[in-house]
Amino acid sequence: MTYVDGFVAAVPTANRERYIQHARDAAVVFKEHGALTMVECWGDDVPEGKLTSFPMAVKCRPDETVIFSWITWPSRAVRDRGMAKVMEDPRLQPEANPMPFDGKRLIYGGFDVVLDA
Repeated sequence: MTYVDGFVAAVPTANRERYIQHARDAAVVFKEHGALTMVECWGDDVPEGKLTSFPMAVKCRPDETVIFSWITWPSRAVRDRGMAKVMEDPRLQPEANPMPFDGKRLIYGGFDVVLDA
């Protein structure tokens, strides 16, 4: 089965186009280093919860939008090698491609796929 890295963040709504371009640039790098796919989603119907929610998890402010994204890899081993290369790639260093959001509020994790129906 494939391996998935998932991400949730709050992006200033005014930075939507910058975020999309940032993701396009990053997708090229991730795919060069072994990723199968990279999917980026801009929040459209993301309700604020009473106990927990995407907006609460990333401390989303009124002028921000929640994004949800994932990267698929052939395996955890490919992901580990590829992610190490991605983190060193000069095209994704802050000077070359600064994140258009607060990276301190980015939630991420790696997941084994157990069902792909």
